[in-house]
Amino acid sequence: MDEVPGEEADAGPGGGEPEASDSLKAFGEVVKAFRKRAGLTQERFAPMVGYSVPTVASIEQGRRLPPVAFVDRAEEVLDAFGAIRGAAKHVARKPGLAKWFRQWAKLELQAATLYTYENRLVPGLLQTPAYAKTLFEKQIPALGDDEIESKLVARVDRKKLLTDRPHTIYSFIVEEHVLRRQVGGPEIMHEQIAHILDISTRRNIDLQIMPQTRGHHAGLDGPVQLLETAENKWYAYCEGQRAAHLIPDPKEVSILQKRYARMRAQALSFEESVSLLREMRGAP
Repeated sequence: MDEVPGEEADAGPGGGEPEASDSLKAFGEVVKAFRKRAGLTQERFAPMVGYSVPTVASIEQGRRLPPVAFVDRAEEVLDAFGAIRGAAKHVARKPGLAKWFRQWAKLELQAATLYTYENRLVPGLLQTPAYAKTLFEKQIPALGDDEIESKLVARVDRKKLLTDRPHTIYSFIVEEHVLRRQVGGPEIMHEQIAHILDISTRRNIDLQIMPQTRGHHAGLDGPVQLLETAENKWYAYCEGQRAAHLIPDPKEVSILQKRYARMRAQALSFEESVSLLREMRGAP
């Protein structure tokens, strides 16, 4: 579920620039029309809204998701009568998400329950921007600056699920070694662990760590996500380095549910996990 390897990797099989959605192209045309109406070039407009010229160009071409700050500044700078903010409400969450992840991402938006086990990297929903940016910058094959920014915006936007859906139950089981790996260095990992500690205080989020001392457990076949819809239908999602698949078959999902249930019994309790995280973080 993360950039390297897959998970919600935002760069799936085939990689490359995310496809532009019709709503993004339409939003870009609205911005361009008001910019030209104001008699501004992209070079003059970009510093006025606090973004680079390539970023403005990408937004106007419908190739990247517009940050909220861009929408607000563009609306004010261009005196757009609410048109830019209105168009932004209809922008689809496609850019920055791999084609093979988008179906799962749509299910996430309405999930009643979401379980995640990860043994490679911090789950995307728990990543800080600095941690995620490190993954994107180190990806092979290398990404361009605009691609990195687009993926980072999509990752940060997706993280809002944890706060925007307070009635959804989230469960995370993360391997201890994942949290001890110094992705980006000690400072970034200190911030990352502090963020996990902070988000785990929410009533709808349960976090458990699978300790390194656990010699064998039910999740050794690899990462998995389980999702329950509002209609109580369950799906599973699994990834490899360059492949991923959504699993709707109830029999297959049931097997993975049983494994996840066993892992919850094999991992540290929530209280033990929080204690270990505080130990890893050290002094605030």
